[in-house]
Amino acid sequence: MADIEIYSAMLCPFAQRSRLALLEKEVPFKLIEIDLRNKPANFAEISPYGKVPVLKHGDHRVWESAIINEYLEEAFPDPPLLPKDPIQRAQARIWINFADTRLFATTGKLLYSQDSTSHPEIVKELADHLQFIEQEGLQKLSAQGPYWLGADMSLVDLTYYPWFEQVAVLEQFRGFQFPPGLDRLQQWWERMANRESVGTIANPPAFYLERYAQYAQAAKLK
Repeated sequence: MADIEIYSAMLCPFAQRSRLALLEKEVPFKLIEIDLRNKPANFAEISPYGKVPVLKHGDHRVWESAIINEYLEEAFPDPPLLPKDPIQRAQARIWINFADTRLFATTGKLLYSQDSTSHPEIVKELADHLQFIEQEGLQKLSAQGPYWLGADMSLVDLTYYPWFEQVAVLEQFRGFQFPPGLDRLQQWWERMANRESVGTIANPPAFYLERYAQYAQAAKLK
């Protein structure tokens, strides 16, 4: 029986990151799905922040997806999901940080904003992030691909994939459109979508549209 448990939620892109890392490393684990609208009474004892994911490894707990994934990289080093070269590792961490502090942060601001007059400005900000990813990230770090840092997949790829899986929500409820010229990003997405690990955790656009409708529709009608 696996001595690793991961508390997850199908809707949570951060939980998806850590499930992907476990799958890519072929680490056996027990998946515990949490209904974030109806959390177990003891969930605060499991997750100090009240969020997913949380990883339990034996008697120890780790939370926050980026930290969980770094822990998995250290505890289960094969196959590696970070480069050995210190500069390349630093680059990987820079782009993981960009995902958390820019891409996902702006997405949350757009999706949950109740002020519809602010949406066009936030949509532009999000499009600018994607162009920055294309030009400063993928084209410079890995022009030939197929992955973010080159021929080998890394934690950077696993960090970004869930955002793109859920982008239909922004297109449907916030009028978001991808800016032109994201050729390298498109190549990356197509390769990631065909990974076996991704196929294990992937959900269709309709899954996200149905579940986000109650949040996004309120602002859309304002």
